[in-house]
Amino acid sequence: MNDSTTTLAPLVIVLTGPSGVGKDVLIDRLEALGVPVVRPATMTTRAPRVGEVEAVHHYFVDRETFLRNVDAGELLEHAEVYGNLYGVPRKSVRQALTSGRHVIIRVDVQGAESLRPLLNGALFLSLEPESVDALRHHLEARGSESVEQIERRLSIARDEIARARSFCVAVRNIEGDLDATVQAVRDLITREQARPGRIPLSL
Repeated sequence: MNDSTTTLAPLVIVLTGPSGVGKDVLIDRLEALGVPVVRPATMTTRAPRVGEVEAVHHYFVDRETFLRNVDAGELLEHAEVYGNLYGVPRKSVRQALTSGRHVIIRVDVQGAESLRPLLNGALFLSLEPESVDALRHHLEARGSESVEQIERRLSIARDEIARARSFCVAVRNIEGDLDATVQAVRDLITREQARPGRIPLSL
């Protein structure tokens, strides 16, 4: 493989950040602007939220099915968060890698920590809120958590952000200017894709 091919090879991007920070909104906007990205569906035991599509955003399964996939070694990583199980199916990532587009794996901080030793060469990004108040607003607007659940998520968010900063490139989600946030991510992708000596990741 020559240098030109290596430089042009798509990235595997692990996108993390606290719940409600806007990870899905960011990916949706990248897609809307024509950035060549694809997100492999993750697996979860939680119920679908409004607008989420089976096998596009997640595979929605019961706990028994999820644990069968764990036992079979079908998940790259898995964790229990807020009482629900989440994981990244190997088949989803393999399929995405054949698309020729940048593969964005959207996970929580625990998932990103688990993927770090498995995905050497991936670009790890952490989306951060401008403030705790901004994060609270996002969670309230989502309308899927109780007041108690929101307060719990906010209390955990500070720790998640600090942990992610130890191994991720931090990206601030600019309130009221999503396109500026998207442009910052596009610049990071362009820079990493052109980095001399980068070896495309395979799985």
